[in-house]
Amino acid sequence: MRKLIIAITGASGSIYGVRVLETLKAMDGVETHLVVSSAGYVTAASELELSRKDIDGLADHVYSDKNIGAAIASGSFATAAMLVAPCSMKTLASIANGMCNTLISRAADVILKERRPLLLLVRETPLHLGHIRNMAAVTEMGGIVAPPVPAFYTRPESIDDIVNHTVGRALAGVGIDTGLVREWQGLGKTDPLS
Repeated sequence: MRKLIIAITGASGSIYGVRVLETLKAMDGVETHLVVSSAGYVTAASELELSRKDIDGLADHVYSDKNIGAAIASGSFATAAMLVAPCSMKTLASIANGMCNTLISRAADVILKERRPLLLLVRETPLHLGHIRNMAAVTEMGGIVAPPVPAFYTRPESIDDIVNHTVGRALAGVGIDTGLVREWQGLGKTDPLS
């Protein structure tokens, strides 16, 4: 059983974190450890009309973002990876600068120090230099910065298609194959240059 930490913060795009939880709940072999910031719950209620109970019910274990003594705050608690979906600029800055003032930033710090995969679906546009520098800092520490940018080569027909592709790519980035992403086979007969 692989233990995966999922964090949902207050950036727009709470559907990404919720879809990650829904996807993993339907799979065998993954135990989810969820932390949602207070702004994350507010955003999910606004965007998805989901309550705290609705979101928490998708996870195997749920922790308060204020509980810095939780199991996931220690490197001796062997987790496989951490995914922050979506990741606000506030959370990014906290992780990039080693603030550890919330359970989300502490758990991310632990993941980085233990050299485990950390993937951040950062959500903001446009970006200023401070955002870019924080993304560079996290990357230099070994984290993966993966803004949820839609892929149109897959010819999505709905928002769900776009969300599922991003979630599939994000989970693949931390070593979990969901079957949500169709492997690219090249242009084949549709190659405009042939």
